[in-house]
Amino acid sequence: MKKTRSRSTARRKTLAVLAAATVLASLAAAGSAGAGGRSLADRMAAEVTGAKAWTHLAALADLTAANGGHRVSGSPGYEAAANYLTKKLQQAGYVVKRQPFTFPDYRIDAETVAETAPQALTLHPQIARFSVSTPDTGLTAPLAVPSGKDTGCTADDYAGTEVKGKVVLVNVGDCFITQKQLVLAEVGASAMLMNAGSPNPDLNLRYRMVPPEDARIPTATLPRGEAEQLQADLATGAVTLNLDLRGGAITTTTYNLIADTPTGRADNTIVMGAHLDSVDTAPGINDNGAAAAMLLETALRLAPHAGEVRNRVRFAWWAAEEKGLAGSQFYVDQLTAEQREQTALYLNLEMIGSPNYLRQVYNGQTETGPAPAGSAQISQLVNGFFADRKLPTTDLVLDGRSDHSAFVNAGIAAGGVNAGSDAIKTAEQVKLFGGTEGQMLDPCYHQECDTLANVNKTIFDQNGRAMAWAIGRFAVSTADVNGR
Repeated sequence: MKKTRSRSTARRKTLAVLAAATVLASLAAAGSAGAGGRSLADRMAAEVTGAKAWTHLAALADLTAANGGHRVSGSPGYEAAANYLTKKLQQAGYVVKRQPFTFPDYRIDAETVAETAPQALTLHPQIARFSVSTPDTGLTAPLAVPSGKDTGCTADDYAGTEVKGKVVLVNVGDCFITQKQLVLAEVGASAMLMNAGSPNPDLNLRYRMVPPEDARIPTATLPRGEAEQLQADLATGAVTLNLDLRGGAITTTTYNLIADTPTGRADNTIVMGAHLDSVDTAPGINDNGAAAAMLLETALRLAPHAGEVRNRVRFAWWAAEEKGLAGSQFYVDQLTAEQREQTALYLNLEMIGSPNYLRQVYNGQTETGPAPAGSAQISQLVNGFFADRKLPTTDLVLDGRSDHSAFVNAGIAAGGVNAGSDAIKTAEQVKLFGGTEGQMLDPCYHQECDTLANVNKTIFDQNGRAMAWAIGRFAVSTADVNGR
């Protein structure tokens, strides 16, 4: 899941267990009946399991570990994973297409920060993508912090404090990192460091400048423990830092992976997708290998039912999600107006196995209002699947953090599931879903520990079955989404 905005928790509304009898009755009527009268949706939910998908996830984990430890778009790890998916899909009878594209990327040349006074301390920064670089010889300057609000989002936060020529340490929150460094550039600071602010004192996250042209001064994040040590040292006297933060803009070529069912109406296509890439700091097994593996298993299980597929299903594994949703955006951008109209809906799988999970269903709303027509119906149907199994859910807004974004912005109905990333679990949520209060939904989000051991098999299975049910449902009828 990409990191492009402040870590303010997206608006969520907890749902009680839904009374689903009415919803499910309508679904059964619309489903394609097979052996024993079971709908295709119900058979898909039975046939797609976490245990079967785990085989693919374990394979992706092994391939990632053997190819640099990540699946960054354009890397050997991404190529190896895509080859695995392609082979499995072709064996099931799919024609697999690679959709190549280029996107603006950022090369990291150096990211070191050291405290040189009053003590010698090596820090572990992550330079923001598209950050301005320090000189090749580095930058040595005193440390400062805001005199007002510690998030440093306005010039008023530095009133009465001399920050010109200094490295300023701010806390996460209230506004995006780009705005923080714009404010600091205006008041004359030389560089900015940001406290990542995680409950885990050693966790760090790489942010990016949005838009890149707003980058003004060298910028990086620090783990909370290191940032708090600097703040403590500054409270007792002057602190001097040496920074070497360098990178540069590049162009990267990569590709999305697409496989269509051989049957079904092309003028009423269902797209189901998950990003295959990871960040450069993690193997990305929950983010987003789990969803990629479950998507593969769903495609394999749907293949024998091709004769029942009335609406074409397109399975898509997106590249460069972690680099700004580039793959899914390219896919939508290259659609003609007619092809967009012929796209019935989009189902998104994101981080479906988070260990401290919430059972989150995208709720048909964006951050500014209703999502495209049909999105609320998708949410109702997926919630109905969980409700029938007495599994509580919670709403998740269709924000700009995953691959649904391009579809929503293009006016295409969207929905899906997400077990959670960097949001902090509340006491109320623990009552509904269990887990640990005060910890991130995925404590290994964008970290080296995002391995197989980080994936919760229970929610992995539940989310996979829900999306398999949905694809079986919509492969037969989208009448309640778009009237077709």
